[in-house]
Amino acid sequence: MKLLYAEDEPAMSEAVTDILTFHNYSVDAVCDGADALAYARAEQYDGIILDVLMLKLSGLEVLRTLRQEGCRTPVLLLTAKAEVEDRIEGLDLGADDYLPKPFAMGELLARVRAMLRRREEFTPNALTCGDLTLNQQSAELSCGGKTVVLPKLEYKLMELLMLNRGRCLSTEDMLVKVWGYETDADVGVVWVYVSYLRKRLNALGSSVEIRARRGVGYTLEAPQ
Repeated sequence: MKLLYAEDEPAMSEAVTDILTFHNYSVDAVCDGADALAYARAEQYDGIILDVLMLKLSGLEVLRTLRQEGCRTPVLLLTAKAEVEDRIEGLDLGADDYLPKPFAMGELLARVRAMLRRREEFTPNALTCGDLTLNQQSAELSCGGKTVVLPKLEYKLMELLMLNRGRCLSTEDMLVKVWGYETDADVGVVWVYVSYLRKRLNALGSSVEIRARRGVGYTLEAPQ
């Protein structure tokens, strides 16, 4: 299981990263909210652990942005604040759990396990749009009995479009979310991969379309 962990206290970050790694989790550790948001956008994580009080962006700001962008990865918030109002705000923004500091490492591990179990139970294995289905486990794109397995980048782009079906995504946003925050690729690569996916849809006989809006971006649309 791959986790993103954001904490601005070096000693705490090192201790938590060590215990999670010891228990066989793969951990990307960052020290501020801006990096947390960038990593969450660029990578696929099974779970995200956010300290609320961080530099540049707070954990709540990172959480709000991710949920607004359609990210469904489960999030556990860590904070020194224990007031009821703070817990309510975090949960209302889409957090899956809330653990006030100081905490026992055993409790942290238990909450991470519970968070990941809920993800397995409630995250659907397939996304649908019109007559099109995308299996998130096998990367299979299907329509009317026909199926094709998408390569990694095509899959990530198709998943992004299906998670945001009916919503126009800018090419810049698509580039960051599929190719990563620090990519050297030009925005023209988005057009190339959109053309690949259009050919896939045509080969499958799907009525779903990836429509371009000049100067704006792309929208995945199914006929009414």
